[in-house]
Amino acid sequence: MKNRLTDLNNHLFTQMERLSEEGLSGEQIDQEVKRAAAMVGVADKIIGNARLGIDACRLVADHGDRFLNHLPMITGPREKA
Repeated sequence: MKNRLTDLNNHLFTQMERLSEEGLSGEQIDQEVKRAAAMVGVADKIIGNARLGIDACRLVADHGDRFLNHLPMITGPREKA
């Protein structure tokens, strides 16, 4: 399984190609539309998760590492020195 955002992009474009295939029956089109809707729902969650990571990185870049203790779900727990 591929897990990069570029892979997600490729999957979405592949689904677009399936939707535009000529010669599909009405039932096949319905199946592809349902499949596309499911893919979009999952893709939205993946993109939201990536956006959260970027926002956390931006927070640290803008304000230094004083916020790292508040981001354990993204950075992992920090060991106390």
